[in-house]
Amino acid sequence: MYHEMREKMASGKGFIAALDQSGGSTPKALAQYGIPETEYDDEKEMFDLVHAMRERIMTSPSFSGDRILGAILFLGTMEREVAGAPTAEYLWSTKEVVPFLKVDKGLADPTDGVQLMKPIPDLDDQLSRAKAAGVFGTKMRSVVKMADAEGVAQIVAQQFEIGRQILDAGLVPILEPEVDITSPQKEEAERLLRDGIFRHLEELPEGEQIMLKLSIPTVDGYYTEVMEHPAVLRVVALSGGYAREEANERLSRNPGLIASFSRALVEGLSVSQSDDEFDATLATSIESIYQASVT
Repeated sequence: MYHEMREKMASGKGFIAALDQSGGSTPKALAQYGIPETEYDDEKEMFDLVHAMRERIMTSPSFSGDRILGAILFLGTMEREVAGAPTAEYLWSTKEVVPFLKVDKGLADPTDGVQLMKPIPDLDDQLSRAKAAGVFGTKMRSVVKMADAEGVAQIVAQQFEIGRQILDAGLVPILEPEVDITSPQKEEAERLLRDGIFRHLEELPEGEQIMLKLSIPTVDGYYTEVMEHPAVLRVVALSGGYAREEANERLSRNPGLIASFSRALVEGLSVSQSDDEFDATLATSIESIYQASVT
């Protein structure tokens, strides 16, 4: 099973669905879906509602492995069920979609023009649970806001350090050093980031592979050489706040780079839609992101 998942991630056509909104981003995700904060009283009800939204997405006929290569899950989603089966099992066995787990605990306060990840004290436990659940890999996010050489170096070092711990646990890490699309120094920050990534890739043990989730670059094709590195299984792109149409257009100018969209994927979905309306809206979104990913 693990070998089949790796083959799909290495050479399959499609994109990764990011369904990993956690505590801080969940209220906004629910609001965009048509459920305001007044509709729930506590965190438990909030996560019940967001799981119902995710289950509706994952069980939709348009959500399948012929367009979607993988799905990134929040821990609470991984440990729940979809259509009566554990989520990761359902994704792979029923939909042929490779499951990933978001493992970070959010962002630290800004320093040196970046936001590092907060400590992940339960990482080993998360990795053990993910492995037992049949998850293929993980994802963790930090953010570059300015082209500060020291800050970017810290971001890359932290991502690769934790990435090695994940590799040692037998999972494939998606490193996500996002560059803020609103940064006035975005292009220079991407140069520093790419240089740092190359340095750390050379230090990985032979035969090990990681994945990367990066902002769509300012310069088209900027990450082509990263994609071609033998230590890189796949490079995916976040939408970063772009609306879906613009994100797709920018992505399509970067051959080989595939989407891992969150907000852009669920754009237009509403709790008030009938199942047919919901599926039609999701199908349109999936098809447009798929086409941008395979261009």
